[in-house]
Amino acid sequence: MHRLVANTRKSFFDQGYLDEQFVQLEELQDNSNPNFVEEVVTLFYRDSARLLYNLDQALEKRPLDFNKLDSLMHQFKGSCSSIGAKKVKIECTNFKAYCNARNAEGCKRTFHHAKREYTTLKKKLESYFQMLRQVGPTEMACRPR
Repeated sequence: MHRLVANTRKSFFDQGYLDEQFVQLEELQDNSNPNFVEEVVTLFYRDSARLLYNLDQALEKRPLDFNKLDSLMHQFKGSCSSIGAKKVKIECTNFKAYCNARNAEGCKRTFHHAKREYTTLKKKLESYFQMLRQVGPTEMACRPR
């Protein structure tokens, strides 16, 4: 089971879902707070749900307020960066470029891509944290290869 957990974690980096920031979060976890990473990720998902809802609402308004969209996406991108959500962060960057170009269709399309990557990562991390709880305490974080 430990090998499965390690391979699952490695796949997140190999497939580009997570970056170095996730490792840094893991390095902050210790015996006094063994669920630190999971707690931070859970807070990320709570905060992100609000931001995604606000973005969804802003994309429904006419005319589009590109400054508001950019600001909301900037907040979401910051949240993604805080946990190392690499693929989602890339889509946020793409969205912001479409905002700057005042490209409504590009914003909508990229927002859907960001939500899809967000949902995929959420499912993968939920499964990963469930596996971690099953195996119990694990060794300290290590850098992905």
